[in-house]
Amino acid sequence: MKKNEEYIVEIVDNGFGGEGIAKIAGQTIFVPGSIKGEKVKIKILKVTTKIAYAKVLEILEKSEHRRLTDCATDSQCGGCSLRHIDYDYTLQMKKNSVENTLKKALGREILVDEIIPMDEPFYYRNKLQYPLGVSENGELTMGVFAKRSHKIIPTKHCQIQNELAQRMVNDIFAFAKEHKISGYDEKSQTGILRHIVVRVGVKTNEAMVTLVVNDFKLPKEKELVDFLTSRYPEMKTIVKNLNDKNTNVILGTKNKVIFGDGYITDILLGKKFKISNLSFYQVNPVQTEKLYAKAIEYAALTGNETIFDLYCGIGTIGICAADKAKQLFGMETIPEAISDAKENARLNHIKNSEFFVGDVEKTLPAFVQERNVNPDVVFVDPPRKGCDKTALETLLKMVPKRIVYVSCNPATLGRDLKMLEEKYALKKLAICEMFPWTRTCRMHSDASIERKILKNKMVKNRNALKGISFLIKEVVKFMKKIETRRQCYRI
Repeated sequence: MKKNEEYIVEIVDNGFGGEGIAKIAGQTIFVPGSIKGEKVKIKILKVTTKIAYAKVLEILEKSEHRRLTDCATDSQCGGCSLRHIDYDYTLQMKKNSVENTLKKALGREILVDEIIPMDEPFYYRNKLQYPLGVSENGELTMGVFAKRSHKIIPTKHCQIQNELAQRMVNDIFAFAKEHKISGYDEKSQTGILRHIVVRVGVKTNEAMVTLVVNDFKLPKEKELVDFLTSRYPEMKTIVKNLNDKNTNVILGTKNKVIFGDGYITDILLGKKFKISNLSFYQVNPVQTEKLYAKAIEYAALTGNETIFDLYCGIGTIGICAADKAKQLFGMETIPEAISDAKENARLNHIKNSEFFVGDVEKTLPAFVQERNVNPDVVFVDPPRKGCDKTALETLLKMVPKRIVYVSCNPATLGRDLKMLEEKYALKKLAICEMFPWTRTCRMHSDASIERKILKNKMVKNRNALKGISFLIKEVVKFMKKIETRRQCYRI
């Protein structure tokens, strides 16, 4: 097999990112835009020792699950890479990916018991962030980056972005063009506007605009503020964010509030949360409520429990559960997040909570020893790398009744579950879709896990069953190196 060769192949499966998978002489070929069961004509784009990549030239036999795409740019931006597939079938694809990943980690069949879809999988993102730059003809441009590049695809309408946010960003762009405010040129590192970020509190209808600038001296700043505040009663605050570094990171560390008080609020499960432009907050609030409700359901709180919320961020999960518990302890590495968590607890009159700054793997063992406190339920919401081994060892020593694990990577979930199986056994698994149409398909899973009954005469029935619930909120695309090395796709 060589680059530029053409073949007719049958798609035998879909991979973790939704791309089709074909086989030629035993070699795996990844074919984006194809669906399992289709016969397609392909052109080879790249060949390695183990795998190859190809593009579709012609679909000879279509899958019954193929739909007409309703987006003009999805093939370019790569964001909604599953838009050509029926929504219900995309859920099945993601379910299969989770089951296969956990099967590989645990060495046995793992079945998802429940999938929680999004009823209306459109316009769900409460945070829009568009880059601005200079087009090939020297004009200001705004939109989304083309996949695997920093070329800006002009975008005025997106079916997964909040509609109010889209109107705002389009008006800001028109204002910038009219007043000749320059976009950022990555090559020369010149120009003023780098990004426009809009966050919307879906329940409160409050909006925040962050103007990411290469220089705090923004031309026509007062006029822009007057323009936006007079046009949008929802506008609660406008912030300038300085990012003058040569970096892919969108936001810098320096903010200047030019209108309002620098934050908006939103409501999750009846609790109000303050959100700044630097706060982490789930971008699909409709599904986040389902995620947290199911997490709390599986925690089975009675009001007498001490709960730990590890990797707690701004405290959303713990605060939503606090009314049903006796005591809440939250832990997070980022000081600003803990400050927000304390403020959110105060805002919601939560008086049975304490939040601490620290690395979970270092702080948790010391905290348990110093405070002589043992949790009944632990919520765990780690980053994509999963839980640190020390943190898991501490959990195994504490042996809480239940652990509710919110995972953003089924591979690391499987790895961590494998370690926890020393004392726990998986009973139930459910997934909640968080990012419809995208390959970065965030999903929430509830995995009810009970502690194994020890067959020791000294223990007998004195050991009550312990439970643990796992939730996957995000299924992320594996990096290419991991895909190649570990062959993460199930054929």
